[in-house]
Amino acid sequence: MADEFDLEALVHLEQTFYDAGYTDGFTHGRIHGLIEGRALGREKGFEIWEEIGFYEGFATTWQAIYAKHGHNDQRAVHHIKHLLDLVSQFPQVNPSSAAISSGAAEEIDISKLQRQIRSRYKALCASLGVKPTLRAVNVESTEDGGVQSADQQKQVWKLEEDAKRPTMQGLSF
Repeated sequence: MADEFDLEALVHLEQTFYDAGYTDGFTHGRIHGLIEGRALGREKGFEIWEEIGFYEGFATTWQAIYAKHGHNDQRAVHHIKHLLDLVSQFPQVNPSSAAISSGAAEEIDISKLQRQIRSRYKALCASLGVKPTLRAVNVESTEDGGVQSADQQKQVWKLEEDAKRPTMQGLSF
């Protein structure tokens, strides 16, 4: 019985359990990291394309306005064409997975391209005399069809006419 007991295995028992736990945790973390990474990538990709789509729609709208009314502002037309060209260069698929499948080694610098698009948008706005809007605005419509401004408070409960009328003491609750 003394011959079957391995004292060496007992000495490294803690390290053996640590290694087994590390291996299990690493594989479990890899699975959850991929899931969270895809969700975060989808969310950030949507935000980026929402911004790029706004710039594309802005440029296309002004291009149509200039074509319809026959304006001949070459500076603005140049900025419109260049902005639409930059937007068309922006990748519409995940460049890392597309490069792996096609074997292409060309790397696209998305942040640089996005900065160039923003700069061209600002230049276009300056040539049009329009104030650039560079952030998403949370705008809600009101019941009468108007737009609620940011400084208006949204009412949680609808007040009836009696509640708006002041009381006899001049207090309104």
